[in-house]
Formats: sequence, structure tokens, C-alpha cells
Amino acid sequence: MTVRSPSETLVTVYGGSGFLGRHVVRALARRDYRIRVAVRRPELAGHLQPLGKVGQIHAVQANIRNAASVAAAARDSHVLINLVGILFERSRQRFNAVHTVGAEQVALAAAAHGARMVHVSAIGADADSPSHYARSKAEAERLVMAAQPTATIMRPSILFGPEDDFFNRFAALARMSPALPLIGGGHTRFQPVFVGDVAAAIADAVDGKARNGTIYELGGQDVHTFKELMQFVLKTIERKRLLVPVPFFAASLKAMFLQFMPKPLLTPDQVELLKVDNVVSDQAKTEGRTLAAFGIEPEPIETIVPSYLWRFRKTGQFRSHAA
Repeated sequence: MTVRSPSETLVTVYGGSGFLGRHVVRALARRDYRIRVAVRRPELAGHLQPLGKVGQIHAVQANIRNAASVAAAARDSHVLINLVGILFERSRQRFNAVHTVGAEQVALAAAAHGARMVHVSAIGADADSPSHYARSKAEAERLVMAAQPTATIMRPSILFGPEDDFFNRFAALARMSPALPLIGGGHTRFQPVFVGDVAAAIADAVDGKARNGTIYELGGQDVHTFKELMQFVLKTIERKRLLVPVPFFAASLKAMFLQFMPKPLLTPDQVELLKVDNVVSDQAKTEGRTLAAFGIEPEPIETIVPSYLWRFRKTGQFRSHAA
């Protein structure tokens, strides 16, 4: 097998303009890989250009639901990375079409071009889950491994970072609302992981440091309950709000209406997800399928999140001091 230098290696990143995508592109660019970013709207991916050298990053049009465009974006690539995912369904953007069919198309393209593949799934992927999101993620993993058995699969927990959709969302809600909901009492456990750490692990996999045909579970340094995370948000933005426990059945009823918002605060499917802990499994730890396998020490939320949630404080970056 011919060993290529990063500058001779073309990596196609499907969904590379999103939250995780821009961090993956940055990590690959720093390692001198040639990067093709495959997205639905290439004209909106201009923000990626400054992440690399002139000509190093190139955006092309591809729709994960269109097999021909997926295959075209894979041409001459040595590694394919699939980051495409949705949190709720809208119009033709369905879990089955985006997660399952889309992932299979990328895997088939990888097999056809003799390319390696890294597929990003999610902790909580479960074929027997009542959540359609979780089932579609599990089915995607099955189809990827069937089409490209040497693929590496990454399952991150909730991602945090400057543009995240978790801490930013609840901080914004706390700025407007007198209370924050604790769905299911706030007992569900999470292991938030820094987006930069996940991007580094994916780049390591491109480097060849991951085991073929292996599922890695990527979690942060600490495990927190949902209630603890809400308390952390309030402490960080220096606001006092009520934390109101909401039983799952009541949350499901409310989500029936909230799901029709342009960007839903909550959907019935997400309520189902909240019934199960979102943490790295003991089996993954025992088998060395975590961030530790790449020598990555996870960043704790305390060192990163305050650096971007300060804007939700009453005085912004300026703290008031008692005389």
C-alpha cells in the first residue's frame, strides 16, 4: 500500500460547513490535508476558506439524499467523512433520508472509490429505541458497516463550543424566561464533549490512528445531570431562574405543539431521547474506544463554555462589583 503525505491526500467532508464540520475542516487543514467540502449550498461555505491555505479547501455541491451527487463529490478522494445529520424533521429532510439513506450512499461511494471512511453517529444510537432519531442513527451504522466494513464510526455525546445548540439555546431561554424546564425532573445524565476534541479525534482517524470497523464513543471529562447543566448555565450567565420539573408525559404534550416552530424548542422524539442517559458506556471504556484511545484529554465545560456564554449576562463581559 502506498503511503501518502497529507498534502497528497484528498479528504471529502460531507456536511463540512456545519458546527462540527468547520472544526473538522480546521483540524484537517492544520495537518496539511487537501479538503473537499461537500454541501448543499457551496456559496454559503465561504467561511471555511480562511481555515486553510490558498487552494487547500474547496467547496462542491452535493445533496446527501442524491446518490449521483454523493458519488461525484467522492471522485479521486482517499478518505470520506460523513457529518451530515438533523435534529428534527422538516419537509424532505427526514431522519431516514438524511441519516440512513445518506450515510449508506457515502459508504457505497467509499467502497466504489477504495476510500477509507469516517462516519459520525451519536451516543444513544439504538435500533430498539422509541426515538426515530436514535433508530435512524443505529440503522445508518449498520448500513455503513455493511457497505464499507473498514469504516470508523464516531459516537459523540452532546457537543459544546462557541456555536453550539445546547448551552447557547438554554442561556438564550434564561435571558427571556423566568424559569427553565427540567424535563423528566432533570435526572437524565449527559457527558458534554468539546467540539474541538471530537474534531481532533476525527482528524486522528484520518491520520490512520483509529481501528478499522470500530465504533468509538466520545464523551467529555465529566458526567452531569440535566439539572446540573441548567444550574451551570445560570451560574455562568449570572442569572437567577426557577428550575421547574416537568414530567415526561407533560413534556410530550407540550412538544406536540412546539415541534411546529421554525426551529423547535422541543419535539416528541427529543422527549423520548431524554429518557435515556447520554454517556459513554462502560464497555467502550474497557475496550479502549474513547477519546483516551487518541491520547486526547477532554476539555471540561468550565474552561470553554464561559468564554462564549458571557454575552448572555446582564452586563455582558463586564462584571458588576460591590463597593
